[in-house]
Amino acid sequence: MSNVNDIETRALPVLALRGLNIFPGMLLNFDVERPISVAALNSAMNDDQEIFLVTQKDIATDMPEERDLYRIGVVCRIRQMIRQPGSKLCKVMVEGVQKGAIVKITSDTPHFLGEIELMPNKIERGESAKKDALMRTCIGMFDEYLQLAGNLPPEMLLNIVVSRDPGYVADYIAHNLRIDYRDKQRLLEELHPLKRLEMLMSILSHEIEVMTIEQELNDATNEQMNRNQREYFLREQMKVIQQELGEDDTFDDIGEYRRKIRALKLDNEIEEKLLKEVSHLAKQPFGSTEATVIRGYLDTCLELPWNTKTVETDDIELARKMLDEDHFGLEKVKERVIEYLAVRKLAPKASGILLCLVGPPGTGKTSIAMSIARATNRNLVRISLGGVHDEAEIRGHRKTYVGSMPGRIIGGIKQAKSSNPLMVLDEVDKLGSDYRGDPSAALLEALDPEQNKTFRDNFLEVPYDLSDVFFITTANTTDTIPRALLDRMDIIELSSYTDEEKLCIAKNHLLPKQRKKHGLKAAQLKISDDAIREIISLYTRESGVRGLERQIGTICRKTAVAIANGERKSLSLRAGMLKPYLGAEKFKPEKHRNKDEIGLVHGLAWTSVGGEVLDVEVAVVDGSGKLELTGNLGNVMKESCQAAVTYIRSRAKALGIDEQFYKNKDIHIHFPEGAVPKDGPSAGITVCTAIVSALTGRAARRNIAMTGEISLRGRVLPIGGLKEKTMAALRNGINTVIIPTDNEPELDEIDPTVKAALNFVLADSVDKVIDVALLGKGDEATSEIKTPRTRKRASSDIRQ
Repeated sequence: MSNVNDIETRALPVLALRGLNIFPGMLLNFDVERPISVAALNSAMNDDQEIFLVTQKDIATDMPEERDLYRIGVVCRIRQMIRQPGSKLCKVMVEGVQKGAIVKITSDTPHFLGEIELMPNKIERGESAKKDALMRTCIGMFDEYLQLAGNLPPEMLLNIVVSRDPGYVADYIAHNLRIDYRDKQRLLEELHPLKRLEMLMSILSHEIEVMTIEQELNDATNEQMNRNQREYFLREQMKVIQQELGEDDTFDDIGEYRRKIRALKLDNEIEEKLLKEVSHLAKQPFGSTEATVIRGYLDTCLELPWNTKTVETDDIELARKMLDEDHFGLEKVKERVIEYLAVRKLAPKASGILLCLVGPPGTGKTSIAMSIARATNRNLVRISLGGVHDEAEIRGHRKTYVGSMPGRIIGGIKQAKSSNPLMVLDEVDKLGSDYRGDPSAALLEALDPEQNKTFRDNFLEVPYDLSDVFFITTANTTDTIPRALLDRMDIIELSSYTDEEKLCIAKNHLLPKQRKKHGLKAAQLKISDDAIREIISLYTRESGVRGLERQIGTICRKTAVAIANGERKSLSLRAGMLKPYLGAEKFKPEKHRNKDEIGLVHGLAWTSVGGEVLDVEVAVVDGSGKLELTGNLGNVMKESCQAAVTYIRSRAKALGIDEQFYKNKDIHIHFPEGAVPKDGPSAGITVCTAIVSALTGRAARRNIAMTGEISLRGRVLPIGGLKEKTMAALRNGINTVIIPTDNEPELDEIDPTVKAALNFVLADSVDKVIDVALLGKGDEATSEIKTPRTRKRASSDIRQ
């Protein structure tokens, strides 16, 4: 057999290693399965059992090519090769002989065959002390590495302690380190033994640091586990000792939970569920996540007022007095509450009640609910539903989730500390829905008197009785409330306040409240009735009284400043004295038309903040029959205008209009204040009257306003929001209002002040509307025009 050390280059089979490296003088065991590798081994076994092993660059490459191999490897001698029966797998043991480099690959089938150049170590000359220092340092660091690794035999160190060859020491340590194959390849490619030792020192230092940190982490983890196991065993031993001594669980928290649950006298289903959870808790190791979840669940259940109720008042007169003290007007709400108290007095087991207060902002919906709680002696809890999108906000989260909690209804019961509170669900019309569910659907069970006796919250997982809860929901409109939810509510509409009602509210409630809030006595600030009327008409324009309260608050603050500075001792405000305190008038008096005009008619509109007077202007010019609609109109209003034009065409001859007007005239219908969106059908008769006025040249009466939907047959159809619309007519100096005949029953609900001041004309056909609203050619109106009032359009959508 030839000696490879005497040969500079040789042709040898080449085998690619994946993720492995071998160094000269070292043994390596590995498995071979790839056909190209098995062929290389067979070729070497058939020759002189020598083969060139080289590491491939990427272990993911299954069929490597020449470019995928490192250049430097090791010439090895095959010591042993075992073939697995029935398998292509071979187990091989080789011994590294000498480093080599691939000069070129001469063949790649059936295996790699390459021309290999042998590469001996560089001979180090001189610096014996440095060599010894490097060897000792590396051996010492390798010893520390072996101790940290723990699973490597310490005998490995004996093989290099006695060696004086730095190359062998470096190769031995590198071969036995558990480091990345790319780091080992860099060590293999370094031919200077001392430089290889220096590289090895750097690698060993990094590995020792990493292993030290790992050891610390493992020690901390083991210590925590040992502590938990120790506590678990101690607790188990304590249980056994207590059982042997015949002692019960009186003094531990498990027994405390059981006593509290049994003391509540709950239904069997609920008690069994809670006791089952306590038993589950007793089996949990101390400090476990599951135990924390169960404790939170039990604590929440035990804090609920299962059988705790406040004693409801049965003194109806006292309740009525309390309601009247807190609020002026709102008679429907007060009457409904008194009826409920009377029923409860005669039938104490009657279930709770569900009211829905609907009205514009600032009309006292939320505050009257708080007064009802005081009058009925119920604990109050308020839940704001505006903007809620998640169903879990109502029904709660499953207790298995981290951070789970009951829904807002059960949370409100817990907050109220009684099972019969008055619960205010504010802004129920502003509930949203998205991919997380529909909260309004979750409210159906809670608000249904037939179902809420067994309301199930996702967190509680047991039924809770809500039948004694007095629910009051508030909304600005019912349009956005789902029909199924609306069907469960007793709707009470709160309309806009008249100026006289605002005056009474300001005198009896707002002014005393603001004086007290700002530390003023009644003698220090007095505001006359005329001054309050000026604030209402010149500084506010709203359905409720929030703006009025803010203006009174402004006066109180300025008065407080003047008194605190010693400028005055008291202030008595009368009409005409408001400008120094409230600034310039925000709403100038509207100049009422001093004559009747052609093509200009007053309509009445409903908005979310009350009623408004909406003018309709029509201009007729020569053209080709185009119909132009302007004023930011919605589709319903546009269709109403088209219906009015079609009706006029069908009645053109009877109305004295050119029957060809739709061909030779252009009609432009405009609704002023174009920045405000407008929609709805109730402007139909107003538009029709304005068009007839423009086409016939007959002027429209300036003291008449109207509202009503029009059909193609000229019928006047009923509309909504009549109460708010008539208040707007009164504010704007109108003295006659034309309404649909079908709306006549609603006149009983109109404020007596408004009803006394206005003349109502019932109309069932457009012909009657035109006869009342339009003058004959050349005629002048004889109706008296009332004193002009102020007006300002609300910056919200207008529904006709």
